[in-house]
Amino acid sequence: MQKGNKKRQLRKPQHQQRPGIEKKLEPQPVFDYPEKAGSNKLKDKVALITGADSGIGKAVAVLFAKEGADIAIAYLNEHKDARDTAAIIKKNYNRQCLLIPGDLSNEKHCKTVITKVIREYKRIDVLVNNAALHYENKRLEDLSTRELLKTFSTNIFSYFWLTREALRYMKKNSCIINTASVTAYRGSGGLIDYASTKGAIVSFTRSLSSNLVKKGIRVNGVAPGPIWTPLIASSFPRKKVAVFGSDVPMGRAGEPAEIAPAYLFLASEDASYITGQFIHPNGGEIING
Repeated sequence: MQKGNKKRQLRKPQHQQRPGIEKKLEPQPVFDYPEKAGSNKLKDKVALITGADSGIGKAVAVLFAKEGADIAIAYLNEHKDARDTAAIIKKNYNRQCLLIPGDLSNEKHCKTVITKVIREYKRIDVLVNNAALHYENKRLEDLSTRELLKTFSTNIFSYFWLTREALRYMKKNSCIINTASVTAYRGSGGLIDYASTKGAIVSFTRSLSSNLVKKGIRVNGVAPGPIWTPLIASSFPRKKVAVFGSDVPMGRAGEPAEIAPAYLFLASEDASYITGQFIHPNGGEIING
């Protein structure tokens, strides 16, 4: 670990316009371990994953495809990243990948997403609510209402809207996985709105798991720590991006491919006796909850 409070530079300073493009990141995030073979844990399942054009969602989509699932990706407008992800899924793992662009902060579009998935695949076995954004503000007074509403609409309202629509087509033994964050448990002075939505996701997950347990639908979540994704380079200033992740016990940000197995575990029968729980891949930060 770094000495004192000085953060160690891990990569060159860089910044992108929102929502960020994965191909422009230096270094490129690791989204797959091609040398590791799949074991059909999700054979012939259908998984809808939001925000899966890049970052954690991309790694989850690729791993799910490797494990035998057909994929639907709902994303904003990062078309090049989305097409690249779909190509990897089809070429490397011979699974289908449906791309659905649009703004998930819009309730009507969330309904459209589910309609398109059902039209293409006829069912949904795994729903991964993962899309998110954040705005850094040093003071609460600097957080505009526009930013606040956008963050909540994207990060938590979309989870409600998508899940509500998807449940019409989800049957016993299907599952829902929600992406929270380490900030839900320890807070974040510069990301107050973001951390608040992530706390809401924790409560949403626990409440929904209780609501659906008799229907045989499991609901769990993953609460990542710092992960190297386009969200980081498009949200923080250059110097902060360069040291992002250096303050956790492991001294670095995680790679998306290191997080995806947590989602696979929760989506598979290996987690058949688990609901209402969170996994914490965060580089060693001890979180109670």
